[in-house]
Amino acid sequence: MSIFLNKRTRVLVQGITGKIGRIQTRWMIDYGTIVVAGVTPGRGGTAVEGVPVFDSVAEALEATAPNASVFFVPPAFVKDAFFETTAAG
Repeated sequence: MSIFLNKRTRVLVQGITGKIGRIQTRWMIDYGTIVVAGVTPGRGGTAVEGVPVFDSVAEALEATAPNASVFFVPPAFVKDAFFETTAAG
């Protein structure tokens, strides 16, 4: 399986409201990455760096149609973030 990213890739950031998630999102946007959504449970309806935040990957997927995901979550939540992403498609 190959993964191809290009200038049209639409990225979803899990953990966008955390310290590292905010910093990385800012850097990605500055670099030119198209960040279309963020996910942090319980923080839906807010925004980070102008990017809308959703409570779940499924909600973000339906609203913004990302085609790539990156996550900046504490180590204890990496597995959950991965499974949520794959379950949402």
